[in-house]
Amino acid sequence: MRVYGVIGWKNSGKTSLMERLVADITGRGFSVSTVKHVHHAVDLDQPGKDSFRHRVAGAREVVLASADRFALMVEHRGPEPDLPAVLARLSLVDLVLVEGYKRDAHPKVEVWRAETGQALIQPGDPLVRAVATDAALILPVPVLDLNDTKAVADFILHEVGLAV
Repeated sequence: MRVYGVIGWKNSGKTSLMERLVADITGRGFSVSTVKHVHHAVDLDQPGKDSFRHRVAGAREVVLASADRFALMVEHRGPEPDLPAVLARLSLVDLVLVEGYKRDAHPKVEVWRAETGQALIQPGDPLVRAVATDAALILPVPVLDLNDTKAVADFILHEVGLAV
């Protein structure tokens, strides 16, 4: 499975770039899935709902299914699963874009904006293959225009062998 990360500090523009990348890459005919790492509890359920009651009763997996989509909730009741375990649950697609998991061992593009006040991650991570930014930077990796979604998508697709 081809996996490529989008990393950066809070409020750097990762989610906005991810949204634009998914639209651009799927618009080219490729299938894309995404993984978003969060640092807070995730719960799609609400107390009192049937699926919530199933989980509280001890179900390991609960599926909410409708005509338009389904959601699989897995209660791992243990340590947070690592990225490979999460990826193993996905259906095969052309590309999985991962937002977050900045310390994991997959190629990444860093989103960096000066106004966040944070240092670049790239100098300490050899898997950061490029930096997407709205600043003028000189780096040992390609510097991509954060606002040029096509250029960032082209870079990622070339990196994973899907360039046409």
